[in-house]
This record gives sequence, C-alpha cells and structure tokens, in this order.
Amino acid sequence: MTVHLIKLCVGVDTVQELKDWQAERLKRLARAGQAPRLSHRTLQTPKRRQELIDGGSLYWVIKGFILVRQRVVDLVPDVKEDGTACCAIVLDKELVATRAQGRRAFQGWRYLPVSDAPPDMGPVGEADGDDMPRAMRADLRELRLIDG
Repeated sequence: MTVHLIKLCVGVDTVQELKDWQAERLKRLARAGQAPRLSHRTLQTPKRRQELIDGGSLYWVIKGFILVRQRVVDLVPDVKEDGTACCAIVLDKELVATRAQGRRAFQGWRYLPVSDAPPDMGPVGEADGDDMPRAMRADLRELRLIDG
C-alpha cells in the first residue's frame, strides 16, 4: 500500500522559489560532472521504503501549507559533506501543485497516509489559471481566508 511523506520546505516562501532552487541545483550538479538527480537528505531513513517508492510522494509544506508534491523515486544511503551518514530521498523532477492544506510546524518528516493527502491541481505553472495575483492569494491563504 502506498504511503507519502510530508516535510517542511525551510527557507522557501513560494512554490516558484522551490522550482527555481531545484533547477539551479540540477545545473550545479551538471557543471560539477555529477548525475543531475534531485534528492533531499535526511538523517532518519524511512522504514516503509517499498510503500514510498510504490507511488508515494514527498509533500512540501511552504509557509504553513502543503502546496506541492514530488514523486519519491528511491531511498538511497548517502553521506553529508561532514561525513555523517544519511538517507537521500530521490525525487522526480516534476513539481505537482496540490490544493492548499494547512499544516502546523514540525521537525523532520512524517508519513502521510494517502487518504490525508490533498488532491492534485496539476503541474506547477499550469495550476495558476485564475485572475487572482499570486501575492494576493498567498496573503489570503496565510490569513486563512481561502484554502486554495
């Protein structure tokens, strides 16, 4: 049975900022001659590996709301720059916008059952088809006046 992960996207204020950061990361890896692979490192290795790579996604919480997800491709052992062993959560490059869902702050990552995951709104960039400016939408969402 599929399961997802949820994680705070620390230091990022918008989905576009996450998209830009990841694009730059892929460029840096390519310039360094490394495989252009997106991954997020975590000290704790998820124990439910098979359930995660069998259709699971990492749902990013940005400014208090789940706003986007990326499919989990694999979980692999890795080592941080300081030599600390960790787990790399390998992610698909495609960002999929989700319906905004409020979440309180927490540390690390958490499992997210499929039944609790917000519905998809489409690939990032295509879900912004309304007339409301993004900044206004973000302000209204932060004030909890809208959920989208």
